[in-house]
Amino acid sequence: MATLQAATTSTGAIVSDAQAVRQLCENHCFGTLNWEVDEEGELIIWGYDSFEVYESREDGLPDYEGGIVTYEFLRQLAEYIDVDEELDIQTAGYTKCRFPVLANRYVVRDGEVLHADLIGLEPITSHQPR
Repeated sequence: MATLQAATTSTGAIVSDAQAVRQLCENHCFGTLNWEVDEEGELIIWGYDSFEVYESREDGLPDYEGGIVTYEFLRQLAEYIDVDEELDIQTAGYTKCRFPVLANRYVVRDGEVLHADLIGLEPITSHQPR
């Protein structure tokens, strides 16, 4: 059986209500990823897993039947990211040497959530940058 090997890291972002963000994070499961809101109200997310968010069941385990709620979680989180702050979450991973590799980026800023991955493809029309 092939196992996904992934790593996730984020920039830190100051949140407007540290306790509300802690509660939001506690109500969700991040696989084996870690999260922390420190004394200054800075949220960071990191660990050796892909960034996928599930709601927590009453027993604290992920609600797999409810499906992945990453976008919903990030939209809720966006309400607490301070103006002029940006939370940038990046995941990279692979399964053996199989195609395709995993690469995702989520950016939360100015009340919106942006996502990028390796699906997009555009033609090269100029010289390669040096």
